[in-house]
Amino acid sequence: MSIEIAERSISPSALWQTGTGYHRELLTNPWYRGIACLQNSLSELTLDFWRTRNAQTLHLPVTTGSISSPMGRGSDSTPVAVHLGGVDTYLADSMQFMLELGCRITGTDCYYVMPSFRGESCDPTHLSQFFHSEAEIRGGLPDAMNVVEQYLGFLSAGMLDRHADLIRSLGGGLGHLERMAGSPRFHHLTFDEAAELVGPGGVVSEGEWRNLTRQGEYELLSVVGEFVWVSHWDHLAVPFYQAFDADDETRALNADLLFGPGEVVGAGERHTTIDTLRKALRLHEVSEESYEWYADMRVTDPLRTAGFGLGIERYLMWMLGHNDIRDFQLLPRDINLEILP
Repeated sequence: MSIEIAERSISPSALWQTGTGYHRELLTNPWYRGIACLQNSLSELTLDFWRTRNAQTLHLPVTTGSISSPMGRGSDSTPVAVHLGGVDTYLADSMQFMLELGCRITGTDCYYVMPSFRGESCDPTHLSQFFHSEAEIRGGLPDAMNVVEQYLGFLSAGMLDRHADLIRSLGGGLGHLERMAGSPRFHHLTFDEAAELVGPGGVVSEGEWRNLTRQGEYELLSVVGEFVWVSHWDHLAVPFYQAFDADDETRALNADLLFGPGEVVGAGERHTTIDTLRKALRLHEVSEESYEWYADMRVTDPLRTAGFGLGIERYLMWMLGHNDIRDFQLLPRDINLEILP
């Protein structure tokens, strides 16, 4: 089903392309007041959801020496290196590793909402600085996928209850939110099944691994349904930390959830043993040096976990039926640009 677009009475000013005067647009255009309101509710609803599961949040730094999406084989992101206090480090694209540690420290599922940094330029569906709602749970990939579906239903029901009129005024219809809140069917395909369904422009091959293109994601949503999980990708197409499928180690225990603008949630199960983790590091040609602590954690405190990350701006983009993610930044940021404030 397509997303219903309501008659928009409030429109963005495309702050990201105005060059100057960001603060004036923020203070005078009600679009940004509305986005701030939706961001606040999403954070509050996230806290409420995890409270029902007795999960804990963690206060974590935005820097890391163990970047979670290194430039190994299959990596689709560039880490952001910084020199801080005499030390070469990275701005985090994710603190998933810390959430895995948190599950062991707290004995509970763990989550946070925090910024994520990538070294690529912005475009209509990508931000170089965005917000992640991430979580790690005790369990496997099917458990994580189930929690994602519950979380999205909870968020969507809460947004409808709080902000139906605001959503309409910002251009979003309510039908797709009502369907998400009403326990819809989440279709589930393996990557191999998905690759057979899409046309020649839907899959790109890198020789030893394949990826879906944005065109392929849209084709699947058109052919299969409104909410589509694609699981068991080629292991070399995903980060090293995703567990191997025990039945076929060329595949990973991971899944992306497609809806609206494409991939909105990424999920995966982690390696449970130090041996499989080290095998994955070698396969992906990633140095073990920065991850020795991460490997040792599997010896010191073995635990099966899986996790996911929801791109907050992509969720809001879907919610409002909007076609440019850059309009969901209150303070625009892009690489190679100095922007004030």
